[in-house]
Amino acid sequence: MNTPQNPDPEPDRTTGLEPGGSVPPGETPPGESSTGSETGPRNDPPRGWAMGPLIAIGVVVLFFAAFFLAYAVLI
Repeated sequence: MNTPQNPDPEPDRTTGLEPGGSVPPGETPPGESSTGSETGPRNDPPRGWAMGPLIAIGVVVLFFAAFFLAYAVLI
């Protein structure tokens, strides 16, 4: 049979506690992280479109323009 465990630690078995339950200096972690979430050099993502998609769109636009120009000349 499963019995629920007490989530609170036993004070007399917990490391780092002084008698009476107080914590000595240096036992607690700092209030905030000493190393920020953005450590190291910052790499900015490139802005704008890459050249590959721009060239592909330009080729498609030129193809359609040439098609309709040829269609207009033949009519």
